[in-house]
Amino acid sequence: MSLHTDLDDIEQPPIPPALSVAFMDSYLDALNLVERLHRLLLDVIKDEFERIGLLEINAVQALLLFNVGDNEVTAGELKSRGYYQGSNVSYNLKKLVEAGYMHHERSEIDRRSVRVRLTEKGRGVHLVVSKLFRTHSEGLMSRGVLDQEGVEEITIALRRVERYWTEQIRYIY
Repeated sequence: MSLHTDLDDIEQPPIPPALSVAFMDSYLDALNLVERLHRLLLDVIKDEFERIGLLEINAVQALLLFNVGDNEVTAGELKSRGYYQGSNVSYNLKKLVEAGYMHHERSEIDRRSVRVRLTEKGRGVHLVVSKLFRTHSEGLMSRGVLDQEGVEEITIALRRVERYWTEQIRYIY
């Protein structure tokens, strides 16, 4: 029996009136937009690094450095804090340590766990990304693209979707 046949055998619940075709189309548009925005963010970071001549690291690695900031964290904590599309966090951390952007230290308690923190070189990248994001936030406000209320509405809506998806994952197990 193929997967296709198995899926055909699943009885679909009736679509409630609130779940119209228009809602489904809008939901799928929103999902595509979130994915495209993430890829575009990586492109914007890449372009900024090319502009300033910092070609040693990629945009995902720059986001990792930005998210570590002044903290000392494990790879697992980094995975849970950020979304690094199509990337292997452990591999990128290893590369950042080798390139001198991060210090790493094995935990005395759990030798499998490695804690990382930024070096001066890593703090420099963190500063570049921070300035880029500050410039973007100022531009969004000054050009009337978004105001405080608008960005808060977007954040609230995305957090609701995040909670819903998290609940769906919990129901599977």
